[in-house]
Amino acid sequence: MINTSLLKEKAAFFGVELDKTALERFDIYAGLLVETNKMMNLTAITEPDEIVVKHFADSLSMLKYVDINENSSVIDVGTGAGFPGVALLIARPDLNLTLLDSLNKRLVFLKNVLSEIGLNAKTVHLRAEQGGRDKNFREKYDYAVARAVASLPVLSEYCLPFVKTGGEFVAMKGSSADEEVNASKNAVEILGGQIVSTDSFDLFGRGQRNIIRIRKISQTPTKYPRESSKISSKSL
Repeated sequence: MINTSLLKEKAAFFGVELDKTALERFDIYAGLLVETNKMMNLTAITEPDEIVVKHFADSLSMLKYVDINENSSVIDVGTGAGFPGVALLIARPDLNLTLLDSLNKRLVFLKNVLSEIGLNAKTVHLRAEQGGRDKNFREKYDYAVARAVASLPVLSEYCLPFVKTGGEFVAMKGSSADEEVNASKNAVEILGGQIVSTDSFDLFGRGQRNIIRIRKISQTPTKYPRESSKISSKSL
């Protein structure tokens, strides 16, 4: 399905060494993604080399900039087709991964992927703001990650409630990161976070990417996250 040599090369650029088993798992994942996408809308990216770069390598880029400790608990908020969560798990099977999404059929797809590649993760069918208020998930994770289109102030309200004090929310963003970071400072502070760093890089000619790290320095006030309509209509 995919050019595994290309994937190995691109992953190595981000300091990620993929062994034969990991490369085989990515190949299976890509095949299932393309096949399932014919029946349900998972991604607009279906060309094999583009899957390698725009989905797999992009997801793995986080590992260059964030030193995730062994056996860390990670929640991928709004995981969609499994990016970055499943890609991170293939590279780092030690992670205790939770995949959260509001659409159950995406989670059915991801359960099938996990079964086929022989890895385990918890799947949770909830909206992000519901999960962030649920005692089973609130402030339970070392890392919350999101590769999402929502603005950073909005994304912070969805994701920081999942992170335990001392943990991090890692946002994977496109080229508008500087403006978003400035716009989110108030929200991040209210939610108990502190922006640690923004690392920018070019994704092999496919555009600028940014990894934004936000450390959780105190508990999120209990009134957050708000209902999604309030989050989207009036960000913090």
